[in-house]
Amino acid sequence: MAEISAGTIELRDDRIKKKWTTEIQPFLISRFPVTQEFYFEVTRESPSTFTGENLPVETLTWKDAVIFCNSLSTREGLELYYIIQDNIEEISSNVEADGFRLPTEAEWEYACKAGTNGIRYAELDLIAWYKDNSGNAPHPVGQKEPNAWGLYDMLGNVWEWCSDIYDETVYGSYRIIRGGGWSDEERSVMATTRRRSHPLKFKIEDLGFRIAKNK
Repeated sequence: MAEISAGTIELRDDRIKKKWTTEIQPFLISRFPVTQEFYFEVTRESPSTFTGENLPVETLTWKDAVIFCNSLSTREGLELYYIIQDNIEEISSNVEADGFRLPTEAEWEYACKAGTNGIRYAELDLIAWYKDNSGNAPHPVGQKEPNAWGLYDMLGNVWEWCSDIYDETVYGSYRIIRGGGWSDEERSVMATTRRRSHPLKFKIEDLGFRIAKNK
């Protein structure tokens, strides 16, 4: 995992024409999206539509991703970050826990940009698998160039679940996804693109996740 220093990030939502600034505390984030091999090692499950040990795991819900985080925390002897109760849809967080979690969207964008200010940290074809170069399939992680902080596949390959609720007053429990995927047009594969979907029901073959951790 990469150590990310404290800082600030300005987020924006073009849908509602809003900008806001968020303070970032130091945290850790995985250099790669979670792979199918790693996911199977922790959960003994293989949910992905495409098959390959070093491909990013995909076709999983937000809840699947947080269950993975808790399972990995248990394996490593860490305090669980997520509080999951049987038969209750709401999942809460112990924000002081040292266990694994999903990044917040502010952490995700801050890590993705790696000190840059544009919509991408480098030329798209050098850093991302997207519709024009993917061959309509995901690719093994780490084949494209990393950003300045050593993070791979932050853009393209698969979208990534973040921890945050998108807009509870409009979309209820919908969670945020970031980064763009292998089937997306160039215009969607940007550090600033925000999308959302249902945390318990939505899963698709170009949506995965990477893990984070309090420092």
